[in-house]
Amino acid sequence: MTTHADPDGRLAAFGTQLIEVHLWLREELARLQDNVDAFLDGTGERPRELRAHCLTFCSALERHHTGEDAGAFPALAEQFPELRPVIEKLEQDHQLVDGILRKIEDLVGGLGAPADLSEDEAEKVRNELDGLAAIMESHFTFEERRIVSALNELKVPGWTESRPEFLRTT
Repeated sequence: MTTHADPDGRLAAFGTQLIEVHLWLREELARLQDNVDAFLDGTGERPRELRAHCLTFCSALERHHTGEDAGAFPALAEQFPELRPVIEKLEQDHQLVDGILRKIEDLVGGLGAPADLSEDEAEKVRNELDGLAAIMESHFTFEERRIVSALNELKVPGWTESRPEFLRTT
């Protein structure tokens, strides 16, 4: 991922970087969905690797949302008070996504050998991932449409030398 900087060396275009992180998260979720489908069809990774992939993705998404809630959103609300209702909606989405992530972690954590899975268990995993993908797409699209330009104008002391938490992919 590239780091955008203005002539003063300030990390710039936070909104543009947000879109890049969202693209990365979308790609990671699609890869996870493919891996879950392959595992449940009996052609994919062993449960241990699948659980690790799921936990890594869930952790990255949670870190992104926590960083927004703790850092980006308060800064946006302070500098752009007209965005407060948008920020409240985004925070509500984060709570919804958090619940789905916990459910996915529980379901994937309980996976055994594909032969031991019932169709119902396989469908639960697929349905939760499909639901997460739909909510994430709606959330990301709304967020990008509503706050990217404000993020691009945002000035936050401490963000001048290093990428803020919500813009990190590793």
